[in-house]
Amino acid sequence: MILPSITIIFLLLYAVLIFYYWKAWKKLPEFESSHKKEKTFVSVIIPARNEAKTVSTLLDALSKQSFSKENFEIIVVDDYSGDNTAEVVTSFSLDNLVLIRPCVEPEYSSKKKAIESGIKIAKGELIVTTDADCVPHPTWLEAINDFFLENDAVFIAAPVKFSYDKTFLQLFQAIDFLVLQGITAASVSSHFHTMCNGANLGYTKNAFKEVNGFEGIDKVATGDDMLLMYKIKQQNPEKIFYLKSKEAIVATKPMLSWKEFFSQRKRWASKTLVYDDYRIIAVLAFVYLFNCIFVVWMVASFFNPFYWWYALGFWIIKTIIELPFVFSVSQFYNERSLMKYFFFFQPLHIFYTVFVGLFSQFGKYEWKGRKTK
Repeated sequence: MILPSITIIFLLLYAVLIFYYWKAWKKLPEFESSHKKEKTFVSVIIPARNEAKTVSTLLDALSKQSFSKENFEIIVVDDYSGDNTAEVVTSFSLDNLVLIRPCVEPEYSSKKKAIESGIKIAKGELIVTTDADCVPHPTWLEAINDFFLENDAVFIAAPVKFSYDKTFLQLFQAIDFLVLQGITAASVSSHFHTMCNGANLGYTKNAFKEVNGFEGIDKVATGDDMLLMYKIKQQNPEKIFYLKSKEAIVATKPMLSWKEFFSQRKRWASKTLVYDDYRIIAVLAFVYLFNCIFVVWMVASFFNPFYWWYALGFWIIKTIIELPFVFSVSQFYNERSLMKYFFFFQPLHIFYTVFVGLFSQFGKYEWKGRKTK
């Protein structure tokens, strides 16, 4: 049988890949703000769709930033909300807060258009984006400002974590997202491939204009972060950075139901075939096939119980390969307590990766009440 040989080869290659990420993560120094007197005026852009219950928490956090309010503005873009998001925003008496409501043609990505509309009126050279259900660290903008000035950066990917309770679904999302964040930091810092999350990004207004913003990707429903990052990287390959700083962490909310979770992951995965970066496509394809091997062993075990041992061995070895890397990332995020669940969540992670990866390329998904192809 050829499958055991294929399994061994894939495990060895996977070990090399994870070791590469781990080495890059460890090599990336942790940044600490130097509280520079020099300030860049920052425009914080927040696309908000049906976020009446969460946007007030974000705005409250922004009002308490260590960065002086004279040095930044907050632009909330109401993305066709069906609730009272706009009313909640206007109820805040912040001198540096602006609310706008752009018009969007149906075939275009509404979120990208929202961000683009915010950038058009932005006063700052440094654009910082986050989502309306996020909560940034009090020194968030100060850390980004200092890092931006020290590195002459044009694009900054920064850390994001999930807040969570003790329910199975939220614990799983927290540790799953932790792994993604570690890979993001490792891949960006080593210039291996592009990854980022729109909940915590910074880039210059000029860099956005140089690549004509979202032109060419504006009809792709998702990808306001990674697809834009790739476009900017083509123009400025040496000025793309990852900000590894506890002071710059942004917390965001996990999905509250399995339906929402799978819809979110389908949305994230749906842009896979749109990437022009062959390296990330190659990595995603390899990891997808790697996870498929476990599924094949599981299916085969129903016909021959002996194959359960192969499936179990794959599960154990995969965990051992990933453990040093994930543990190191969990230390940075002060989430080592999550590691006790790591081994047990492996099968769920594998199955959702395989099936979401497959179904994300077909049909539609729903996001905040809007069905998108």
